Amino acid sequence: MAFHIAVAGKGGTGKTTLCSLIIRQLLKAGKKPILAVDADANANLNEALGMEIEGSIADIIVRINNNLEPLPAGMTKDQFVEYKVHQSLSEGENVDLLVMGGPEGAGCYCYANNLLRGFIGELSKSYPYLVMDNEAGLEHLSRRTTQNVDVLFITSDSSARGVRSAGRVRELVGNLKLDIKKMYLVITRVDENSINALQQEIEKTALELIGTIPADQQVTEFDIAGKPLVSLSDDSPVVKAVDEILRKAAIL
Repeated sequence: MAFHIAVAGKGGTGKTTLCSLIIRQLLKAGKKPILAVDADANANLNEALGMEIEGSIADIIVRINNNLEPLPAGMTKDQFVEYKVHQSLSEGENVDLLVMGGPEGAGCYCYANNLLRGFIGELSKSYPYLVMDNEAGLEHLSRRTTQNVDVLFITSDSSARGVRSAGRVRELVGNLKLDIKKMYLVITRVDENSINALQQEIEKTALELIGTIPADQQVTEFDIAGKPLVSLSDDSPVVKAVDEILRKAAIL
């Protein structure tokens, strides 16, 4: 079974940046192959990794439900969905990417989430490492998409509101009794004074602050230019910060 790393937190706190750089550092350390999972309906982990999306679970369900993908004779719907999902895996150099995609129209998102849980469990048997970028907010926890996790990094920006939101993630994990072995707080876009100002709020979360990621103009420039974040140089401040976080968490 894969060593499962997941990233959660409110929107705009750098979850995808953190996920892509975790993958970068794992690959650099020879910890491969990796199954990357983009469980955010607004999928963009592929851009940060420099990969093309071959398809998504939600798109497959829509096509099958609308008879755009007729079921082959002798196949159940679930068997055909599983077959199509395996086909939709985006294959990169030592990284394969599974994309959840958006909700299937006005209906429930539950079926796609149930499938995602099953595929993660099955596919992860073939990879030593799994890195999952979760959607913003808390619903992925109540749907139990984020479970059987070895390390959960909860992101916050350098604001009191963001840190409080991270604390709510920890509380919900406890209330739902999810199987998450270790949880850490990561604060992003920090400057020299922000951590001291947030110290009381951090303590209230009961989360260990494993590290911080500085504000970095180069990340913004890469995003604007459409350049993958995994191509940031080794001396990038954010790359160094993520590498230190992974070492503190005993992942590297």
